[in-house]
Amino acid sequence: MRTIGLIGGMSWESTLSYYRIINQAVNDRLGGLHSARLVLYSVEFQELERLQHAGAWDEACEILVDAACALQSAGADFLAICSNTMHKVAGELQCRVGLPLLHIADATADVVNALNLRRVGLLGTRFTMEENFYRDRLKERHGLEVLSPGDDDRNTVHRIIFDELCQGQVHAASALKYKKIIERLVERGAEGVILGCTEISMLVKTTDAAVPLFDTTDIHARAVAHRAMQEVSPVSMP
Repeated sequence: MRTIGLIGGMSWESTLSYYRIINQAVNDRLGGLHSARLVLYSVEFQELERLQHAGAWDEACEILVDAACALQSAGADFLAICSNTMHKVAGELQCRVGLPLLHIADATADVVNALNLRRVGLLGTRFTMEENFYRDRLKERHGLEVLSPGDDDRNTVHRIIFDELCQGQVHAASALKYKKIIERLVERGAEGVILGCTEISMLVKTTDAAVPLFDTTDIHARAVAHRAMQEVSPVSMP
């Protein structure tokens, strides 16, 4: 089994889900007392969030590069960033660290394409919804048309992520707002909606819409577990 290197803490709330899903997926496949072989570097999110909102992405990248180097030294065979937003620096990180990176947008697009969908809505932080690093990867590498919410809805989605979800707060009123935003994306032609922030699944479930909702936390974590177990045979059951 390959050793997974997780860069987490963005926020630690969603990193908990990664740890649980990865280990459960390994145990489901291999049985017995099997669990994932992994190392985790959890960053200090207050510092990183400040750099994000200041547009200091080079400094934010340095934090992740340091984390990746520590994971490499600890024996990781490949990396996963437990955040959609911080994939903004994924290319630079991979150039500087000699380990492969399992990109969250690629894992998600594989699931979307398996359903033969072509037009998807995207929820996430303002950085993920508005900038090109995520949208262009979905479009250019995977042939997806990506719809983002309108200005007011983007502000709402972003605010709830940082002011509530990243602080472990889950409010019914906010869930209703998200569901209305998803409905408006569907009205514009979205055939499915990517929950492109690893905290959103705390608030919205994949059954909360008339179209498929793609939980990037669950999808990415399961893809990480699968990568770790490639060429590992399941335990035969009596």
